[in-house]
Amino acid sequence: MAVFVGGIVAAVIGFILLLVWWKPFLSLLAGALPIMLLFGGAIAAYLGYDEVKDKLPYFGKKEEGTSPVGDPAQATSYREEAEKYKAEAERLKSELDKAKAGEGTS
Repeated sequence: MAVFVGGIVAAVIGFILLLVWWKPFLSLLAGALPIMLLFGGAIAAYLGYDEVKDKLPYFGKKEEGTSPVGDPAQATSYREEAEKYKAEAERLKSELDKAKAGEGTS
């Protein structure tokens, strides 16, 4: 309740101060707007560059059958290890489900 009342008081004070300092607020907004546009445009350009890079054919697509690891034997061992961890996760999940079912009946 105290947070609610404090929020309403802060909003009312903020509105009153906005009316009192309207011209400085507009100056601040006029100074902040170009910076926001600059940073927003830079982020949009970066994201657009990544999207275009993925679509263009000459940006060095990897050949099929190559592994990011390099050594195919090492990639196989990584796959086996991943499968082992997946099986372990499934086993633990089933144990957790059984434990939850046991708690529900008590």
